[in-house]
Amino acid sequence: MLVPLAGVVLYFLLNFLQGIAASIPALRAAIARRPAHVEQSVVAMSRRRDIVLILDDVGFDHQPLHSAMDIDPNINFAVLPNSRNAHEVASALHARGFEVLCHLPMEPEGFPRISPGSRAVLTSMSDAEIARTTRDNIGAVPFARGVNNHMGSRATADRRVMSNVLGALPEGMYFIDSKTTGSSVASAVARAMHVKTASRSVFLDDVQSETAIRRQLASLTRAAETHGMAVGIGHMYGPTIKVLAEEAPFLRARGVRFVRASAAVQ
Repeated sequence: MLVPLAGVVLYFLLNFLQGIAASIPALRAAIARRPAHVEQSVVAMSRRRDIVLILDDVGFDHQPLHSAMDIDPNINFAVLPNSRNAHEVASALHARGFEVLCHLPMEPEGFPRISPGSRAVLTSMSDAEIARTTRDNIGAVPFARGVNNHMGSRATADRRVMSNVLGALPEGMYFIDSKTTGSSVASAVARAMHVKTASRSVFLDDVQSETAIRRQLASLTRAAETHGMAVGIGHMYGPTIKVLAEEAPFLRARGVRFVRASAAVQ
């Protein structure tokens, strides 16, 4: 009885294996014909979307600092070394776990009619004066991990100036080019000197209205989705902080990550 039974089992097993073999070409063809949008959506889900968000001009009275700190724990704060509360605010931000930058005042086009404030890096300075001024400003912002330029459309376009600024940075400190001019050489000089760097992608609040800020934030998000990482710079303005606070949860839900500048520079 066992021999006929084994024959029946073997018959059905062979038929089952033949069915699988016959279905393989059809399965391969189905995979080849899958809609392109399916593959694209899988790629989109895995694509990096990082935003480095820097809030400039920190350190003055009556700024919405506590509201800004609630936006995201990875927001970066650029403290003006010549601001009234630079030392206290930088220390408080560091104590709360935020990344702090020195917002280095540098000479703009139109100087002295347009002023970056006291203790700015000027193109008229000697190499030694530029280096000393840079170090003094960094020293006024405790716990600074990096530097970005405040104004500086003239200074950042000057290779000699930028070489001396970057050469004065403490070891391991990065430089974010705020790109206040298309003629800036800051990031190029930084890379040549092996200083980690990145460049601003979008200014959020040149126009201080919620509508304009939302439009710029959408542009920043598209840049992050296209390139994997984008740098946005805003200021301690009420409308800016309000829009960011409202939009940040929706951006995170879309897979956007806010990241620290130190994690994004190269």
